Amino acid sequence: MNNFEIRELPGKGRAMIATKNFTTDEVIFEEEPFVSRQFSWNMAYGYAACDHCMRPLETVLENVRRLASDPQVEVPLLQHDPTAQWVAQFTQCPRCKVRYCSEDCLMEAQKRYHRVACMGAFRSDDTHPINVLNETWKKMHYPPETGSIMLIVRLMALYQQSTKKAEFLDHLQSFQSLIVNREQKIYHKMLGENFEQQMEQLYLAFCNAFSGEEFSMFKTPDAFKTLMAILGTNSQGIATSVLSQWVAKVSDLPLPDSEKAQLDAVIDGLYAKVGEFAGEFLNNEGSGLYLLQSKINHSCVPNACSTFPYSNDIVVLKALAPIQEGDEICISYLDECMLERSRHSRHKVLRENYVFICQCSKCRAQASDPDETSDEDDDDEMDDYEDDDDMN
Repeated sequence: MNNFEIRELPGKGRAMIATKNFTTDEVIFEEEPFVSRQFSWNMAYGYAACDHCMRPLETVLENVRRLASDPQVEVPLLQHDPTAQWVAQFTQCPRCKVRYCSEDCLMEAQKRYHRVACMGAFRSDDTHPINVLNETWKKMHYPPETGSIMLIVRLMALYQQSTKKAEFLDHLQSFQSLIVNREQKIYHKMLGENFEQQMEQLYLAFCNAFSGEEFSMFKTPDAFKTLMAILGTNSQGIATSVLSQWVAKVSDLPLPDSEKAQLDAVIDGLYAKVGEFAGEFLNNEGSGLYLLQSKINHSCVPNACSTFPYSNDIVVLKALAPIQEGDEICISYLDECMLERSRHSRHKVLRENYVFICQCSKCRAQASDPDETSDEDDDDEMDDYEDDDDMN
């Protein structure tokens, strides 16, 4: 039984409301995604992750050496490698050789979508329509990535293999409430200045990849634009890292102060080495659609946060502060650094990335603050957003 409910709030739309009191750090819920997928460029650059749950498929030593592009780098305390317990379970699809962290993930993928999504030997065929679609996307959407057309490809496989298509379509419909009358802003953010031409190229590649009659409802221009808008507004970023897991484990070891200082220096050195080659791109990255998590509104003073403690795509929502029965449960769509910036700066990021204007208590309290970054913004664009009805 859930300890919250989804309600429609006047002037705000859907919201998650607590139906019991939560204490700080209490888990509100855990959720597996409706669908998830690793980013296209992240996969192309060799970031090894389970094709179903995104669990890392490298040992910490393999990970550090790849990220540092240095086969001589050493990592201490390998007995605390979080991947060690999984290595013996790694497996792959016998036909297409896609890799999984366990037989359970392979079976779940086969059960839900991979039976029809498996490309077999065509996985390495650059002329296959799915690969053409992916390459078309990659030429439009370079790192840092915020989405992937391959999430839509997996959605189509889920639909094709589903025995409960009406339920699937109901779930898909539930992601659409935020996108009415905002599509062009969303496409511009994902695809850039030439988004109309690029959208047409993607649409043609998509139709070629899914030529079967059973996909006809998704192949009208408006239906495809809706899928792209769902990708742009509702997908939750996912990041998994065996290195960060290892760091967390060894940092909690009960070591003497002198050894703790030596370990901290080693960790700093490892991050410096991988940073020289990989820069900020240290994680397996992808995105997912979550039926519950996507219903949570933003606040610049959030009382909850989304976490990924299992180093896979399961999201765990935890309370950041005491939450009373009847309170709205809110997360921040911004990182901690951005939350400390001015109201105008926060609004700029939110309207560009999530297509709304925040009206939380912090933003209302700062309504009279000066527009500190107003020279970077287009006042007409702000007017467009202020005309929208649904604001978080």
